[in-house]
Amino acid sequence: MRTTVGIIGGGPAGLLLARLLHRAGIDSVVLENRDRAYVEQRQRAGILEQGTVDALRACGAGARMDREGLEHHGIELRFDRRGHRIDFPALTGGRSVMVYAQTEVVKDLVALQLAEGGPLLFEARALAVEGADTGSPVVRYTHRGREQTLSCDVVVGCDGFHGIARSAIPEAARRTYERTYPYSWLGILADVPPSCDELIYAHSPRGFALHSMRTPSVSRLYLQVPNGTDPADWSEERIWEELDARFAVDTDWTLERGPITAKSVTPMRSWVTEPMRHGSLFLAGDAAHIVPPTGAKGLNLAVSDVVVLARALEHRQRTGSAELLDAYSDTCLRRVWRAEHFSYFMTTALHTDPEHSDFDGRLQLAQLHRIADSTAAATELAENYTGLPIR
Repeated sequence: MRTTVGIIGGGPAGLLLARLLHRAGIDSVVLENRDRAYVEQRQRAGILEQGTVDALRACGAGARMDREGLEHHGIELRFDRRGHRIDFPALTGGRSVMVYAQTEVVKDLVALQLAEGGPLLFEARALAVEGADTGSPVVRYTHRGREQTLSCDVVVGCDGFHGIARSAIPEAARRTYERTYPYSWLGILADVPPSCDELIYAHSPRGFALHSMRTPSVSRLYLQVPNGTDPADWSEERIWEELDARFAVDTDWTLERGPITAKSVTPMRSWVTEPMRHGSLFLAGDAAHIVPPTGAKGLNLAVSDVVVLARALEHRQRTGSAELLDAYSDTCLRRVWRAEHFSYFMTTALHTDPEHSDFDGRLQLAQLHRIADSTAAATELAENYTGLPIR
């Protein structure tokens, strides 16, 4: 099979790229290792930046998001038993975020791709990218029990951290930067309406907690836990008691409880590989970078990568110039490192490091008070949280 752009990975990055290319008149094929049911059910991020919302609307994938998503105009920072609201529109000139689960974004993009776009092959396992340093790369993959090849002008690896695309870049030609954190998140889904209108990021001596939501009737909550924690060790009663303690404030606010339908533990890490291009192979999303979830940047970074890449591919098709493609890695990495810094800041400011001293704890509180008391500090947080413009 032959196409212009071969896309490895049918998650939000790969599917959105295919959609953007389709709108630009550029053909593509998407190879997804998993079946459709798995792809449409895997739980991931739920906060969409303003730029992500704008990109989905612009490519015709925003109708259900606009009907069912929850637009949020701020977050609450909670510490010292008090809440402090960060007003996004007031601080950013009108920008906001949307609560709309990644699973729903994927469902919308899958439906559009199958109805209007090029081939989307589920259970198509990519084996290798060959000829990445040439103008005629080939993806070897298996589908329906047979090994096949996809010949392309360009290959885009949207296949995540564990995918095969990155390995097609010679080790000598890439460099990795990473940081691991001494804590993880225990995340739960609960069949109970959210106890808040906007997300609550809570810092306490007992550790970090986050109150989020998926829908008006489903809450998503997180607890900081030690690395290596087994979710089975946490009973429902223990989870709700710990959440109560970490969200405690000197007001009449109450954390509503309900049946927990899912729980899992997510390690915290920051990771970047450079460059994001090698010859005819381009990396996007988790194939190139990972952020801790505290800053809500993972999905949004993947979206900005493919928006930049689609724009560059369209520019080459229209003008014959590879200028934007040649700048792809540098353009994306500037934004990636800004997001890495913001995610690191949010993570280290809000979590309790088991190796920190009381002095370190007081510095954390000083930083949080600065955000609550300083318009300049609050503006910087709001601008980064709602998302920097995609350029």
